[in-house]
Amino acid sequence: MELKAFLDAKVDQYNRPGFIENDPIVIPHIFSKKQDIEIMGFWAAMLAWGQRKTIINKCRELIQKMDSSPYDFILNHQESDLKPFLCFKHRTFNDLDTLYFIRFFNQHYQKSDTLETAFISANQVVELKMEHMLNAFRNHFFSKDADFPRRTMKHVSAPSQKSSCKRLNMFLRWMVRKDDRGVDFGIWNRIKPSDLVCPIDLHVERVARKLGLIERKQLDWLTALELTENLKQFDPHDPVKYDFALFGLGIEEGF
Repeated sequence: MELKAFLDAKVDQYNRPGFIENDPIVIPHIFSKKQDIEIMGFWAAMLAWGQRKTIINKCRELIQKMDSSPYDFILNHQESDLKPFLCFKHRTFNDLDTLYFIRFFNQHYQKSDTLETAFISANQVVELKMEHMLNAFRNHFFSKDADFPRRTMKHVSAPSQKSSCKRLNMFLRWMVRKDDRGVDFGIWNRIKPSDLVCPIDLHVERVARKLGLIERKQLDWLTALELTENLKQFDPHDPVKYDFALFGLGIEEGF
């Protein structure tokens, strides 16, 4: 298939460390400890809207406020250590959202040594579709504290809201995909690469439509599933690797 060969070549071109220098995934690559990678990977993905340079700078600001040791800070901070976060803001993400994220991480890591169990429990037997995993994650995220700020809910999407869940799908790609290219981390094992759904933003959507990979008119969860199913024709085991090709074509080449 000509399209598969074209996209495979673009995956090879963009799935390399040189491409991530200006991408939010550069943030978790600062760290080597699994939990640091998870925490800052999640935060980088959740803040990933707007200019990439600003996103990266804001993540570095968070790292600095956590004394360059996110996991240690999350587990061991005192109430007084939270004061520097009262001035943190990125677009509509503010100090209330920031403090709740810290509270969630603290309560989750008190019971588990990996964020993977927030998406799929350690004793999960029945395989869940990604739709169910993401809906369950959002419920879990806001179940830790009855007094969570309601405004924070807009920052954690779910298929139940008909969202394409671009940022969560991107984070999961980082954590789950396994290859030897040095971009995605592949540090989670309970979720398979074939379970992933392709992150879809305006750039990916534009390219995918031009290539005939999307027909659905709106941009929502069903559109993300449609794109992923079409990409599975090229690689059923790792369809989301084509995110590199679609995003690279959109951002770097203005396709």
